[in-house]
Amino acid sequence: MKKVLLTTTAVAFAAGMASAGDMSMSGSIKLTYGGFGTGSKAAAAKEDFTSEADLDIAATSSGGGISMSGTLEIDEGATAAGPVTISSGSLSLTYDKNDMGALSLANPADGEDDAYGDYAITFSAGGVGMTYTRDNESSDNAIAVTYSAGALSLSMTSLDETKGGGGVLTKAAVATTTVGATYVTGPYTIALSGNDKTTQEWDASVAMASGDTTVTVSADESETMKVAIGYTAGSMSLSASQEFNGDDETEFTVSYTEGALTFGAGYDSGQGKTTHYGDEAQLVLNASYTDGDVTVAAKGTDQDEMEVSVSFAF
Repeated sequence: MKKVLLTTTAVAFAAGMASAGDMSMSGSIKLTYGGFGTGSKAAAAKEDFTSEADLDIAATSSGGGISMSGTLEIDEGATAAGPVTISSGSLSLTYDKNDMGALSLANPADGEDDAYGDYAITFSAGGVGMTYTRDNESSDNAIAVTYSAGALSLSMTSLDETKGGGGVLTKAAVATTTVGATYVTGPYTIALSGNDKTTQEWDASVAMASGDTTVTVSADESETMKVAIGYTAGSMSLSASQEFNGDDETEFTVSYTEGALTFGAGYDSGQGKTTHYGDEAQLVLNASYTDGDVTVAAKGTDQDEMEVSVSFAF
């Protein structure tokens, strides 16, 4: 009798585990030495060691007509719930407090954009997509509608960030509505967009792809023209762009991989108008080496910043 009870309990437990859905874990460990700022905020004056440990536990249940997924995020500073998504058919709801990127404004502390949306409701069917994103604290919201048919894509986005998330973020002056269209014909992609601000903003571009190379010519309401080129072949990838009739900004990035070694460089003359730090500095150089699961990386900037790290992910 005891053996029967134990067997019955084990079967019930296994059935419960099976109905609970799927679970997975991933994470990373990283040790860093140096000092890197971000945006307009410089790094600490003294270079030092910092360590990071992250563990994400993800679970998904999709045994019926309603599916649900969520993540538990654990790191060296705190434990928090990640995004939670509930979906059925073409409709889904995602909740991720202050991390829904459709609502994003500059933070005066470092000049970088911070997401502050709380949840999004999404619907997609027959080439039509709709997404409603909202911040609970301020009622700021974004509504995006898209339509796609063959080579043509249309979009309309209504964005209200006038309360700035109810916090320290730099709020938008007015709510705006932006419409856009993209058409692909052969190697060419044509894109147009514009909004309803009092001083209207618009963008237009034509991109041509030929083999490993893509060339893009664009213009906007300030009559600034921009020519950009991107090239990828084998171990090498590079991009470069030049603006005319305006800021005359020059940008380029280059990356080269040879086996376990990767080298890269990025330059943006526009970042030199005001001082930027870290990955947003005017000039950033980087290199990395991977040995098995471990990656050793180093990077530096024109602001005399340096950072070396050793990490692995699992």
